[in-house]
Amino acid sequence: MFFIFSKILLFLIQPVTWIVVLLAISLFSKRRVLKKKCLIASIIILMFFSNSFIVDEVMRAWEVDTVAWEQVDNDYDYGIVLGGLVSYDEEYDRINFLRSNDRLMQALELYNRGKISKIFISGGSGMIDLPDFKEGKILKEFLVRSGVKAEDIEEESISRNTHENAVETKKAIFLKGHNPKCLLITSAFHMRRALACFHNEGMYPDAFVTDRYSGPRKYSLDHLFLPSINAMVQWNMILKEMVGYVAYDFAGYL
Repeated sequence: MFFIFSKILLFLIQPVTWIVVLLAISLFSKRRVLKKKCLIASIIILMFFSNSFIVDEVMRAWEVDTVAWEQVDNDYDYGIVLGGLVSYDEEYDRINFLRSNDRLMQALELYNRGKISKIFISGGSGMIDLPDFKEGKILKEFLVRSGVKAEDIEEESISRNTHENAVETKKAIFLKGHNPKCLLITSAFHMRRALACFHNEGMYPDAFVTDRYSGPRKYSLDHLFLPSINAMVQWNMILKEMVGYVAYDFAGYL
């Protein structure tokens, strides 16, 4: 139930949803004052959430800081990679890698540099219409084809969200009678919630963030003033994380 609710909530918190609703009210309402207010509100929301500078500042405040290579120890037992890296093309029976696939690529680099001994992939299907999609298994097969030793890769393909990532990871590698040293690998904007979920389950991995969205501040005119669809896409991600963090806290997952 929580899984279904989270998907519905994700749709409702998107700024484009608010804009469409306000424009619809403005278009079909017979009350002139209400039409005007809704139109003005939709324009304000559009200008705010399409501003690249504003979303960059919010991302910078929310994302967990990254670390340089020399700051990463060389003795981690596991690099834990959280799923949500691919989509599935049913027509051609092919997986498509998303930007968040940087998590897997950075894990591969950590492995090749000798920073981590094994890669653990946590992720099942986060899609309501494809409940049998086993991301962890698919990514393990991809890594093996890429040259990683099969015995150096473990996975679980049950979890559907960040809370379940932590629960299933604990079952798979933390309940074997030892306490491995682990590096949690996920996107910078997702790390805050991920760490909180793992801490709630009694696991305290170090953080290694990937695919950062915030960078050096830009003061160019287009970045400061021109509307950007990319800014709205980033707002969808950050709002999902913020609302998800609150919802997880309310559900006792943090």
